[in-house]
Amino acid sequence: MKFDYRDHLGGGTPFQTVNPARPEQVVGGYAEVSDPGAVDRVLDRAAEAQTEWAGVPPVARGDRLLAFLDEVVANVDRIAEAITLEQGKPLNEARNEILKGCAEGRFMAGEAARQQLQTTAAARPRVRNLILRRPRGTLLAICPWNFPAMTPLRKLCPAVAFGNALVIKPSQFTPAAAFLLADIAERHFPAGLVQVLPCGGAFASQLTAAGRFDGVSFTGSVAVGRKVGLAAAEGLVPAQLELGGKNGVIINDSADLDGCLDQVFGAAFQTGGQRCTSLSRVIVHRDLHAAVVQGLTERARGLRLGDGLDDGTTLGPLCNGAHFDSVKTLTARAVDEGARLVTGGEPVTVPGCEGGYFFAPTLLDQAGASDTASRQEIFGPVLSVLPYDDADQALTILNDTEYGLTSSLFSDSHALIQRFLDESRNGMLHVNNGTVPDVNMPFGGMKHSGLGAYSVGASASAFYTIEQAAYLAW
Repeated sequence: MKFDYRDHLGGGTPFQTVNPARPEQVVGGYAEVSDPGAVDRVLDRAAEAQTEWAGVPPVARGDRLLAFLDEVVANVDRIAEAITLEQGKPLNEARNEILKGCAEGRFMAGEAARQQLQTTAAARPRVRNLILRRPRGTLLAICPWNFPAMTPLRKLCPAVAFGNALVIKPSQFTPAAAFLLADIAERHFPAGLVQVLPCGGAFASQLTAAGRFDGVSFTGSVAVGRKVGLAAAEGLVPAQLELGGKNGVIINDSADLDGCLDQVFGAAFQTGGQRCTSLSRVIVHRDLHAAVVQGLTERARGLRLGDGLDDGTTLGPLCNGAHFDSVKTLTARAVDEGARLVTGGEPVTVPGCEGGYFFAPTLLDQAGASDTASRQEIFGPVLSVLPYDDADQALTILNDTEYGLTSSLFSDSHALIQRFLDESRNGMLHVNNGTVPDVNMPFGGMKHSGLGAYSVGASASAFYTIEQAAYLAW
């Protein structure tokens, strides 16, 4: 056992994490907290630390946040190993996840000093109007298993930058990275400002509904997001919900089709397709259909499955057994409904990792015949191809899901680019590139892909602070 947090907060119901490449290998031991007394102690420490931290000038808060991020980077290999052991992704992807989260955090450290005060015109003489922002207080961050470090960092950095305390509820499958980040935070912020609360989802919702937190930020599935949103509404606390996606790319024309497919393939299969921003639908002009299917098939067959800690692995296992079964079931259903299986579509046995949750990189053609392939989030290494004949049809297919997180268009047509920007019903739009967002841009979605203020970027302050209107007369 590499990570032992069984005595954290005085213990609780024990649970273990395993290496999804070798499920017989126990990686960590933890305790699921359900004792109200332990929660009281967490929240009392958080409130005391937050009161102290809110009194620190924003520029100084930013400096200390930057020092924290420097130490995270210095420990990137240790945290990346924890991610790979519990989540399964290749070690290089785990490192990049951490570094991306730190880069976003550095931008947020600067935002704390830029957005504390705004003046606006007054309607009366001898009055000055100000718009102030103050910290919300103690926030709950409910984090998923696919990005065990970047998601906590994405919530921790703005929370701390704007003067809040943060309680992190990690996934039961991948808690080690959150604990390692909290351990580092103890050396840079007041004790108790950043804490980890390993607990069940239902218990976290009960605490939210009871108003124990001043806000809740959730990243995960639509189904669980609905439960968190209902609990937040009952507790009358603000919620920031970052949910799923069935993201599409339109390939209309490209002077460099190989370069286009490299970007599309990377956006589809990084983290084994277990990303909310993964491209899962390729909507391709019929003239390019055969070439695109051939190019994607060659790339899929070139991936090397294996333990994420092994050199040369380019596709790790799925994160856990239940999710592995879900991807198998949904892929088989898509084929039964009429999608044409081009490659993959089945579990793979990797020598030395027998029993691991490996699923072959999969390409489904003619996916419009299957509601599962064209509209449902499979959340694995499964890419669906849908041909089209004209721009109207392409944009209709693109928007024909309940989701609206991110989308992409490859084209040199100015008219089509303008239509895409006007008509794509997604929170993030990419033209002639994949779906990797910049560290200073708003991150979020519309429709069933998100609710509340976007994370990252300047607009993050809308969730992590409270706006106040002030009138100064003399």
